[in-house]
Amino acid sequence: MGVVLLMVFIMNREGPMHSELASGAPSLSVVEVALLDFRLEARGFGITRPAETWQAVANVAGRVVKRHPGLQSGTLLAAGTLLLTLDPSRYQLAIAETQAELASLAAEQNQLEVEKSNTQQLLNLERERLALSERELDRLERLAASNAISHSRLDEQRRATLAQRQAVQTLNNQLALIPSRHQHLVSRTQRMTAQLAQARQDLEDTRFFAPYDLRVREVPIETHQFVSVGQSLFLVDSIEQAEVEAQVPLTMLRRLMAAVPVPVEPNHAPLDISERLDFSAIDSEVALVGFANVSWPARLSRVASGLDPGTRSARVVVTVEEPYRLAKVPQRPALQRDMYVQVRFSAPSPDPLLVVPASAVHQGEVYLVDKENRLERRAVTVAFEQHDLAVISAGLAPGDLVIVDDPVPAVSGMAILPQRNSALEQQLQQLALGQIP
Repeated sequence: MGVVLLMVFIMNREGPMHSELASGAPSLSVVEVALLDFRLEARGFGITRPAETWQAVANVAGRVVKRHPGLQSGTLLAAGTLLLTLDPSRYQLAIAETQAELASLAAEQNQLEVEKSNTQQLLNLERERLALSERELDRLERLAASNAISHSRLDEQRRATLAQRQAVQTLNNQLALIPSRHQHLVSRTQRMTAQLAQARQDLEDTRFFAPYDLRVREVPIETHQFVSVGQSLFLVDSIEQAEVEAQVPLTMLRRLMAAVPVPVEPNHAPLDISERLDFSAIDSEVALVGFANVSWPARLSRVASGLDPGTRSARVVVTVEEPYRLAKVPQRPALQRDMYVQVRFSAPSPDPLLVVPASAVHQGEVYLVDKENRLERRAVTVAFEQHDLAVISAGLAPGDLVIVDDPVPAVSGMAILPQRNSALEQQLQQLALGQIP
């Protein structure tokens, strides 16, 4: 009887209850693929340097008689500040001597003019006397022909006429020499004028003024020290502009340049790349490595010749205006020489792009949700990645639902429960526009 009851219980036993959760489809986050406005970026690193550096060298010799108290390494000085003065006495004496010589030459010029006028007046008188003597000689020769006078009287008149002719010729010779004497004085005056200009330039070279707002780097000389021509006096850096030569990967730079408008016709392209491309369309920013939120707006100036020999990357030069203006020590340092910085370039893409999270791409494939809410594995072509975003050039279309989770295992055709992640879609739009660093 017991055996029969046991068999009845076994036959009427219910099967195990299957968990609805265990047998249900997994819930996965998805985003809808869309064409997004996109800012293309390129990044590179470099060392800052001043746009201008002045190595002051002595053009004249002399003793240092005055040195600005702020002419010390690290000091900031304004444009127009008198930095250094050499002994000017030697060059002041040279100017005085040359000016005296010029005054003497001017007096000689005046004397020559007076001499010319006097000689011309004497010549006029002597010519009149010569004319009288010539007429007297003609009269005596006619009288001598008729034996009315003696030959001795005629000879005396001839000697007087010859003497008068000689006097006239002497005065003519003196007048003929005056132009050459005048030219000699003009040449000496020009030489003295040049010497005066050189003396004044030498005097000007004894003073050194700051040509722009600057920071002093090196000062190897001291007050009362004698310096010779060609000796280095001090080295300063301009603080009005700073430059960074950033090493940018060629692929990034080519992608960025392709988005820049071309302002000229291709058939009439100039040699300079800055004239062929509109660099103003590229936004640039210099960020200090190791300091969060410390950056300066910059301007793309040029692309330096050649590639960096070590990294084979392009050498892109940017300029930062007034690098010291935003300084707020210690929170925000000034952009000084030899700082290691990152340079970011960006420009809007001419066309919207298909963008998905880079983490959603699995070895060249993405996981999609088909119309029946089943997983589909699809191969895609990634054009490039930027800001954890993958730009897709082939394999996806607007409206596709891409799984952003990582299901394990990811089996094609498996049923899933898609959950639209609107917050992530909004974040993708911000990342695409570069609004999130």
